[in-house]
Amino acid sequence: MTDKALRLGTRRSKLAMAQSGQVADAVSRVTGRPVELVEITTYGDVSREALAQIGGTGVFVTALRDALVRGEVDFAVHSLKDLPTTQPEELALAAVPVREDPRDVIVARDALKFTDLPRGARIGTGSPRRMAQLNAYARTHGLDIETVAIRGNVDTRIGYVHEGRLDAVVLAAAGLNRIGRIDEVTDFLSVDTVLPAPGQGALAIECRAGHSAQDAALVAALGELDDPHTRAAVTAERSLLAALEAGCSAPVGALADLLIDGPVIKEMRLRGVVGTTDGSRMVQQSTTGSVPLTHDGAMALGRELATEMLAQGAAGLMGERAH
Repeated sequence: MTDKALRLGTRRSKLAMAQSGQVADAVSRVTGRPVELVEITTYGDVSREALAQIGGTGVFVTALRDALVRGEVDFAVHSLKDLPTTQPEELALAAVPVREDPRDVIVARDALKFTDLPRGARIGTGSPRRMAQLNAYARTHGLDIETVAIRGNVDTRIGYVHEGRLDAVVLAAAGLNRIGRIDEVTDFLSVDTVLPAPGQGALAIECRAGHSAQDAALVAALGELDDPHTRAAVTAERSLLAALEAGCSAPVGALADLLIDGPVIKEMRLRGVVGTTDGSRMVQQSTTGSVPLTHDGAMALGRELATEMLAQGAAGLMGERAH
């Protein structure tokens, strides 16, 4: 491989630039080549419509993938939860690095925790998944909350709380960690309360599938950043999402975690939830099995849990199923 700079395609947001910068440093270390960031504006960045209305979080990915296919960038970094579940043949998911904290968090006024919010508290989120689970928790624990649909970057969302327009907002711990703002969190939501989005907290490093020697060499180099356990977990979570035939804006939560006994990884547990956004109806299931050693094994774990959830009526809770 040459010493020529590698071009990394990234969205322009502060969070995307931060996580792409971290990946750029790691890629420089494994390749010995400089990496330059190429900022790309996606439709999801400029549209002010609700994500569910404009095609879900895949709208953040298309422009980056198009730039890859056209050869304008050498590789791209995505938040893995933004990736559609079908992988284009011409592109390779070269690496899924070690996952950050997958939990959702609350940033609330007066340093309040979720369960301490006053009656009628207004909680902002753009995610039907978060709305469904927060409202379900409130219903079963006697809390009185109102979930409010919002869009915007981290600054905008936290600003709604500081300005007094909302009592709290829900964000991803991983994003706040990556931009150095985790100290603003007033409450970490247990995954027993709110299951994260499939792939939340993980990054995806994508490049052209190795049709040339140069492409193949880059796939191999980027592969050194891959974490097999993270990849197995997110593959199972995304397989569940795909088997439910739900888009990435559907109210589906999923988390695969490793059950560890001392130094030994015993099993992988996959949990899934789907519900109506008002929290009135929820289907929540889990399955545990040996840690999948192959892509197909991880996919099977997700499909198995989806089958159980569909048998419990999950399809009827997602509104229109995305095909």
